[in-house]
Amino acid sequence: MNSKKNSVREFLIITFGMMLVAAAVYFFMVPSNIVVGSISGLALVLSQLIGIQLSVITFILNAVLLVVGFIFIGKEFGAKTIYTSMLLPVFLWLYERIFPVTKSVTGNPVFDLVTYILIVALGQAMLFHVNASSGGIDIVAKIISKFTHMEIGKAVTAAGMVTAMTSIFVYDFSTLVVSILGTYANGIAVDYFIDGFNKRKRVCILSDNYQEIQDYIMKELNRGVTLYEAQGAYDKKKRTELVTILTQQEYKLLLNYLHTTQTNIFVTVSTVNEVVGQWNKKQ
Repeated sequence: MNSKKNSVREFLIITFGMMLVAAAVYFFMVPSNIVVGSISGLALVLSQLIGIQLSVITFILNAVLLVVGFIFIGKEFGAKTIYTSMLLPVFLWLYERIFPVTKSVTGNPVFDLVTYILIVALGQAMLFHVNASSGGIDIVAKIISKFTHMEIGKAVTAAGMVTAMTSIFVYDFSTLVVSILGTYANGIAVDYFIDGFNKRKRVCILSDNYQEIQDYIMKELNRGVTLYEAQGAYDKKKRTELVTILTQQEYKLLLNYLHTTQTNIFVTVSTVNEVVGQWNKKQ
């Protein structure tokens, strides 16, 4: 049951993430001729050169790189990326039909670039968080990250630079410079959003009623607890310190529980940037 719930959650995250990526491409990248390093940027250049519809070229390029993803990253990633690769041209096609756009939405290419970077980076980070990608250059970035252990945002930048440089074949030198800078900023933004998804709270609690709190965390939040023996330097009294690692939402639930049911407790909280290992699997 829990596995099915997680699958539905991932499906919704992937769908929403791709909707954001497609919106960033269609409403901000295409009207301003921004060729930030991505498969969509390469497709935009090829569309201008050979006159084929953007959605069609995007689909063809994604299909080629999808095979590469299956070979080098694995079946789970490949299966999810099949879904995202189908979604991108579908969303682009829907936007083309429902919201025909012929000029810049903001009227300013700089605003378009900044908006595009923020929206597409959020979408990419959501996809990478559930071991998926938007396809295309993101597949190359995932392969680079896997074999070099490079942070995914830096891998996105490395993979995208070649694509960004193709803009010189269609546009002027200033567009090339903007594309390179945009690709670099996109990688930074992806790492920023990924860090936000990975952050956890390390909660340390001193309380005479630690067993009640322990039961709440283990049974209601379904998280593990570590117990330490602690002694106060002032009163020399020995107490049990309870330590747990929680998501942001779980931390809020615990905080509400402590406020409403517990008195005479001492709580310290710190931010953990990443957790590796068994914690990621619910008990």
